[in-house]
Amino acid sequence: MLLTIDVGNTNTVLGLFTDDEMTRSWRVKTDPRDTADELWLLYRQLIEDYDVTGLAVCSTVPAILRELRVMISRYFSNVDCTIIEPGTKTGVSLIVDNPREIGADRIVNTLAAHTLYGTNGPCIVVDFGTSTNFDVVSPSGEFLGGALAPGIEISVEALAARAAQLRKVELLLPKSVIGKNTVEALQSGTIYGFAGQVDGLVHRIIDELELLYPDTGEVSVIATGGLAPLVLGISETIDHHEEDLTLIGLRLVHERNF
Repeated sequence: MLLTIDVGNTNTVLGLFTDDEMTRSWRVKTDPRDTADELWLLYRQLIEDYDVTGLAVCSTVPAILRELRVMISRYFSNVDCTIIEPGTKTGVSLIVDNPREIGADRIVNTLAAHTLYGTNGPCIVVDFGTSTNFDVVSPSGEFLGGALAPGIEISVEALAARAAQLRKVELLLPKSVIGKNTVEALQSGTIYGFAGQVDGLVHRIIDELELLYPDTGEVSVIATGGLAPLVLGISETIDHHEEDLTLIGLRLVHERNF
């Protein structure tokens, strides 16, 4: 079985694959202070009933990536391992000014989106995490760049911290866009506001893609990330929801290397 690990700034998502089918997944908090042994103790509890024969990892947290390398050398030395980093064979060309700046998660998302949805044209991946990432994929699977915006949760936390009469609220869809109290007004502004942000950026990206690739098919817009369900059904531009897009991309990269 292949164990895939996607370390984000807020959460770490793990998935187990048998061939191309995910059989189990977990979501745990990311703590950049964790040591290699602490990571192993956590992961071992999750996978102790499974026979892991391969490992694929990406991380946007340098401190965790460093400890993961140590953990892998100690506890996974007998399995095939893929770490997404410069030099790893991904099959994704990075058409940007500085390829080394691009997060590993954005690269594997590009590969997964093109593989699953890019047969008829370009793709846009909207990844709802600590930040909201817009990853733009060419018809041939190249990473063209994108946009980065503050994430939903950190925006709510910042507002509650800086506004004396406002507080952090549960992110639920309010009864109407016009909130009748402070909680509903915050929920409306957050959820409908971020859906509008997504739609606005996606429309502008599509306009540019149509100039770049006038003869290709329609653009597919794929939502992923832990906070994606908040805007599903509200955003007018999201075509697909793929909760495990990054883990699928990790599996695809691993298959290219072993």
